[in-house]
Amino acid sequence: MKTLNVDVAVIGGGTAGLGAYRSAKAHTDNVVIIEGGPYGTTCARVGCMPSKLLIAAAEAVHHIEKAPGFGVHPQGEIKINGREVMDRVKRERDRFVGFVLEGVDEIPAEDKIAGYAKFIDDNTLIVDDHTRIEAKRIVIATGSRPTWPAPWNDLGDRLIVNDDVFDWDDLPGSVAVFGPGVIGLELGQSLHRLGVKVKVFGVGGQVGPLTDPTVMAYADKAFNEEFYLDADAKVEEMVREGEKVHIRYLDKQGQEQRMEVDYVLAATGRRPNVDKLDIENTGMELDARGVPTADPYTMQTSVASIFISGDASNQIPLLHEAADQGRIAGDNAGRFPDIRAGLRRSKISAVFSDPQIAMVGETYKEITARLGTCGCFETGVVSFEGQGRSRVMLRNKGVLHVYGEQGTGRFLGAEMMGPNAEHLAHLLAWAHQNQMTISQMLDMPFYHPVIEEGVRTALRDLNAKLHLGPEMIKHCLDCGPGC
Repeated sequence: MKTLNVDVAVIGGGTAGLGAYRSAKAHTDNVVIIEGGPYGTTCARVGCMPSKLLIAAAEAVHHIEKAPGFGVHPQGEIKINGREVMDRVKRERDRFVGFVLEGVDEIPAEDKIAGYAKFIDDNTLIVDDHTRIEAKRIVIATGSRPTWPAPWNDLGDRLIVNDDVFDWDDLPGSVAVFGPGVIGLELGQSLHRLGVKVKVFGVGGQVGPLTDPTVMAYADKAFNEEFYLDADAKVEEMVREGEKVHIRYLDKQGQEQRMEVDYVLAATGRRPNVDKLDIENTGMELDARGVPTADPYTMQTSVASIFISGDASNQIPLLHEAADQGRIAGDNAGRFPDIRAGLRRSKISAVFSDPQIAMVGETYKEITARLGTCGCFETGVVSFEGQGRSRVMLRNKGVLHVYGEQGTGRFLGAEMMGPNAEHLAHLLAWAHQNQMTISQMLDMPFYHPVIEEGVRTALRDLNAKLHLGPEMIKHCLDCGPGC
């Protein structure tokens, strides 16, 4: 068995691991990166990018279907060629992965260790049965994987996760989606719009990542206008028969229903990949899920020489967060013991459904937990149903809630469902990171007519409720209501 002595060992070759490796290399050349599977990121291979390719195809169909609302009538039946759809998804997916692998190829061969690492102690790793690594510092960046209830394994290859969808050669006839979170909503709606018969089931009433009950109720209603979604489903039986899955469930009226589908898509959450690292051989403190706890500003665990980043940390499982955490963890592992707090940006997340869902800063749940419901904060509201530019584009569905602190007038966060929510969220995230007040945000320029004017309307509503500004302007005097 070969033995290596290194300054920093990074476990994992995804977004966080590659970022950690590059940051550590800025301080020392003696760094290795360990990967047991294919290099590349969850985002490029089976996450953000291929899902957006599928969404783009679904949006193309939806635009054609909406055209008669503008007086434009496409001729003939809309034909969806599932093989062509999936061929483009896979071709473009592979292109994105290729870009990532080009960066991996630039890593010196001697720095890349192939295999799966396990801890022997706080500073020792063994990779498969071929390499022992004595590392002064270690970064865990092993990512996460989908999870589902164990009894579902009886469904065999009729049970799929998002990874499997992007390997399809053709679109199936029917899919039952379990989990109306980010993945379930994006894939479920896209498949529905591409002609697949889809029903979406959840547990506990949760829709997406939303925590504001009013915004969540709106989202539930909006999705149900397009496809079946029961966020608190009562599924009585799910069994495989041949190449089909038979599901027996109670509908929203309590009536027993039966359905037959080609696949069951499990979008029921992800699990950090730390359970096979033998972390019990270290002195790291673990949370209730068995994940090492870490300082969110330094990514340092309770063992000073071990850092953790990305989805493996179970903090904020998003690509931009994984990249930030990887850079912070790698920088601190490289410069150890000179530990420094890294830049942590304001939280921003999006669901690329239609209408889109987005959240910025503190969530409604976090604000109420911190401030209670005693009037220490207020909520500004706007509906996009009457908003000028949204109606022009026939995209007038959605609601935005912005939260502000009484007394200081500081902008705390936002939750929304609406057109172009991904862009509105960026606008609000920049304001949140700069710790702006509602009044300061209202001093910023707003063009006309744009969807962003809906943000201004919500901010005006909030400012009036905070008693820090003029009375709310209910109608635009220049070009009518909703601007």
